[in-house]
Amino acid sequence: MIVKQDTDQLRQRRENHEKLRALGVQPYPHRYDASDTVSAIVGEYGGRSGQELEDARPGAAVAGRIVGIRSFGKANFLVLSDGRQRLQAYVRKDSVSARDFDLLKLLDVGDVVGVAGRIFRTRTNELTIRAARIEFLAKCLEPLPEKWHGLKDVEIRYRQRYLDLIVNPPSREVFEVRARVIRAIRRFLDARGYLEVETPMMQPLAGGALARPFVTHHNALDLPLYLRVAPELYLKRLVVGGMERVYEINRNFRNEGISTRHNPEFTMLEFYEAYSDYQALITLTEELLGAVADDVLAGRECEYDGAAISWDPPFARRSLRVAVRDAVAERLGRDVPEGDLREPAAAAGLARELGVEVTAGAGAGRIAFELFEALCEKALVQPTFVYDFPTEVSPLSKQRADDPDTVERFELYVAGMEVANAFSELNDPAEQRRRFEEQLALRAAGDDEAHALDEDYIRALEYGLPPAAGEGIGIDRLVMLLTGSTSIRDVILFPLMRPTRVE
Repeated sequence: MIVKQDTDQLRQRRENHEKLRALGVQPYPHRYDASDTVSAIVGEYGGRSGQELEDARPGAAVAGRIVGIRSFGKANFLVLSDGRQRLQAYVRKDSVSARDFDLLKLLDVGDVVGVAGRIFRTRTNELTIRAARIEFLAKCLEPLPEKWHGLKDVEIRYRQRYLDLIVNPPSREVFEVRARVIRAIRRFLDARGYLEVETPMMQPLAGGALARPFVTHHNALDLPLYLRVAPELYLKRLVVGGMERVYEINRNFRNEGISTRHNPEFTMLEFYEAYSDYQALITLTEELLGAVADDVLAGRECEYDGAAISWDPPFARRSLRVAVRDAVAERLGRDVPEGDLREPAAAAGLARELGVEVTAGAGAGRIAFELFEALCEKALVQPTFVYDFPTEVSPLSKQRADDPDTVERFELYVAGMEVANAFSELNDPAEQRRRFEEQLALRAAGDDEAHALDEDYIRALEYGLPPAAGEGIGIDRLVMLLTGSTSIRDVILFPLMRPTRVE
């Protein structure tokens, strides 16, 4: 519960608000014609000397939020911010109208104002706008956090992102990096002939990933619908239709837990390429992430959770079963035959020895994957492709020609997090039906994340899906890595939070 207190400061702000109205000032006007932003003025004039500004006498009309007020009787200073840069405004009694000077006395830190005047430098060399006119634009009725302390409470930062952005410029920088990441991805894929598309957010069947969906209902059609867990099956329908290279950047929804790496609503890049396979996507992924790093980092290295991460290819590569076998052997102090990870009883025995809890009734492939998650993930700090997954945990992936228990799939791990998942696409409709039926059996046994049987998708495959490969990259986790943010809530503007009551 959040309790709002009627403090002296709150009362003073409300009194100033009423006095503004009495003065004939509209506290919430319709518009203000600014000639420049604070950042633009700082960018254009920040490098000019006082003499240069005096000779040129440039004028400007700028709007911003007041983040500082200093009063010296007839001379007053306001510090204006646009969230990126700050600019000082100098207000003298003899330079503005009597009404504007009276207005000055009713300003509070946090108010939004417009100031028109001339750009100059003070005797202390501070870039400043000498006010000739002040326009009131919005009253801040709530006091901002103390300027010397900022906003440290992460609970408030996530719940009141607007306040976080006002007082914490680094937060805004994270979201500007996020926007640059998405622009860089679009440029990269557009330049390679990919077409950006949009597929349904509400679907009659939840498909494309092993995950628990959110359920909703369409009243007019009396139809149950699911918020999508992935766009995969719709994007592959487009490849069947002849769109050979497609991508989508949009939301997925999974009705699962919340953590520093998971939010129920998250952003994914998903793309598909006809006549390709998972090996080709390994190279493409290295090129894509290298291009993104070039765009948003000073070099191809960033720091995350105390580790220096290099985005310079080639990235490391490890077979999943080999990685698991090595990790198990190291912990048990003995060699582990490869066959032990392909036989259910032997794989389950290894898990018991290691104290790793695995899904009841799981086959050898699922146990191998769960051992990988328990033993190997956290150690993959530098970008590492883990490839050749068990068929049992990959119902949409194409099997290796020489090993039906293994599919042509990879996941990219960085700093112990899965960042990407890709595979050669299963395009045999009969085999896809068989995999779906296996998933139905798991669902009947109580697995809420098992895949549904999508008859229309199988029908699409029967029209002929050419050899193809597809990949999903988690935008939120990628931004976490590139900005050094250790919680996914730091890179989502409005993360899901437990509700609170305000009294």
